[in-house]
Amino acid sequence: MPGKVDYGTVGRVTATRAARKAIAALRATRGGPVMFVQSGGCCDGSDPMCFPDGELVLGDGDMLVGVVEGCTFHVNADQYEAHGRPFYVLDVEPGTPGGFSLAAGDGLHFVTRVEATRCGTT
Repeated sequence: MPGKVDYGTVGRVTATRAARKAIAALRATRGGPVMFVQSGGCCDGSDPMCFPDGELVLGDGDMLVGVVEGCTFHVNADQYEAHGRPFYVLDVEPGTPGGFSLAAGDGLHFVTRVEATRCGTT
């Protein structure tokens, strides 16, 4: 089932105060939670996809790594393993997101970073 939980991964994502504020504002304007999906490329400093919850269909290889402010965060299981099963930190930066991803508001977009102090730990 998409969004499966493996490796004790739930709780492997957190967010900065600025990202939590942006998520709260985005939820308020959208009227419901959003979902984050980290896909492709190196995860450190890259943009996660951000959609209204349930809008994007997850694949069998996608897994849930945590929930931030009531919003799920998913990553491809192969990518997660290739990056050493990291802990993720959701943050915001100035500018607009790539693709069709939702903007974080206030001229910001979401980015994913790897928490180096815990990267590779279980």
